[in-house]
Amino acid sequence: MTFSYLKFNLPIPVVHISESECETDTGENSVKYDIGGKPRKHKSEVKELHGTDTDEKPYSCNKCGRTFNFCAPFKIHMRIHTGERPYSCKTCGKAFTRSDKLLCHMRTHTGEKPYLCNTCGKRFTDQSACKRHTAIHTGEKPHICNICGRRFVEKSDLNIHLTSHVGEKQHSCETCGKSFRHINKLLCHMRIHTGEKPFVCNTCGKRFTDPSGFKKHTTIHTGEKLHSCETCGKSFRHTSTLVCHKRTHTGERPFLCITCGNRFISNSNLKSHMRTHTGEKPYSCQTCGKDFTQSTTLKQHMRSHTGEKPYSCETCGRNFARSDKLLRHMRSHTGEKPYLLWQ
Repeated sequence: MTFSYLKFNLPIPVVHISESECETDTGENSVKYDIGGKPRKHKSEVKELHGTDTDEKPYSCNKCGRTFNFCAPFKIHMRIHTGERPYSCKTCGKAFTRSDKLLCHMRTHTGEKPYLCNTCGKRFTDQSACKRHTAIHTGEKPHICNICGRRFVEKSDLNIHLTSHVGEKQHSCETCGKSFRHINKLLCHMRIHTGEKPFVCNTCGKRFTDPSGFKKHTTIHTGEKLHSCETCGKSFRHTSTLVCHKRTHTGERPFLCITCGNRFISNSNLKSHMRTHTGEKPYSCQTCGKDFTQSTTLKQHMRSHTGEKPYSCETCGRNFARSDKLLRHMRSHTGEKPYLLWQ
């Protein structure tokens, strides 16, 4: 006779199990199994078995502590730690931990975009990207953080955000020791050391270490600016930039420097400011070796070596290496004198 925890209304014990001990199929469309090994296909059957929905998750990762209801998703999760990527693209060789991720990737080669935005007609290769995009039109963000009230389009984004309140950073870089809350952030960081840049812009060939930087770059070519400020009408490519911009109207500066008390509209501005206290200059010129506190300053400096002058005067055609230099020059045409000299 098999002892049943459910029969006697006892809590199901969490089993710390290794990936090799998990024998169930990891296919994303595979049949789910209950604690006793019997197949269970639908959530309704789970509810019927337990009497009510249960939060018990008997499979626990001995690396990071995350728990799972079933062995199949547990085994998929373990690939994050082992680095195993069993699904490979036959076209370019890129490998993935899950078959559905490979399927989405294959569409970048075939050009297939089966998910359509009914509002603007834009098409997408995967459903999650389409869902995120449609939220731009509807403004719907159903998943709310019960700590700070921030809202998210998808539950996965909320789960990632929740770890920012915990403060624990359990994923550490073996090369430099820097720690991260999320394993994907660590993987992107590791590429700084390896030099790997797997994300390539098909328009200009520029390569990127992480997908977010790549996506932001592609909007430079499309010119798409979907996020508009309701106060002044200025448009932006990214919601994060719009959020920071709105603070110029409200005066909100939520990021505080604990050293000198100065406040900033964005976390990136605060980080740059903190380097004035620490003296850190992480951005180095590979040509002359000069160090800089900000990547934008390094980029401007590099033009002194390359001779690049991307800012052009529409009136006389004169080119400049920096936008502020162009702005100053433009006043020679307009006659504007914004700075008043007091006698």
